[in-house]
Amino acid sequence: MTSSPRAGARRPAPPRHPLVAHDATGKASLARRLNRVEGQVRGIGKMLDDDRYCVDILTQVAAVQSALDALARKLLEHHLHGCVQSAVRSGKGDRAIAEALAVIRKFGR
Repeated sequence: MTSSPRAGARRPAPPRHPLVAHDATGKASLARRLNRVEGQVRGIGKMLDDDRYCVDILTQVAAVQSALDALARKLLEHHLHGCVQSAVRSGKGDRAIAEALAVIRKFGR
């Protein structure tokens, strides 16, 4: 029998992290990347509607995945240089490092 949370049991609140402000340039760069990805995804939808060649659609899917990976790397870089660095300085580094490693593993597929 696997253990599962009791019905009605509350999950612990996610850990609170210090807010590290994105500088305006970095935030704008992330927004541009995300807007580009959104446009690519809409383009894939139009390609499907237009019954485009499967290989062309798959090529665009690969481009979107690559763009999302690049966005994730930038966000991870910010997290490590901001949140994790701050946690280490305040003596709470072990937890922040464990959390960072857990999220990195999600990208290690």
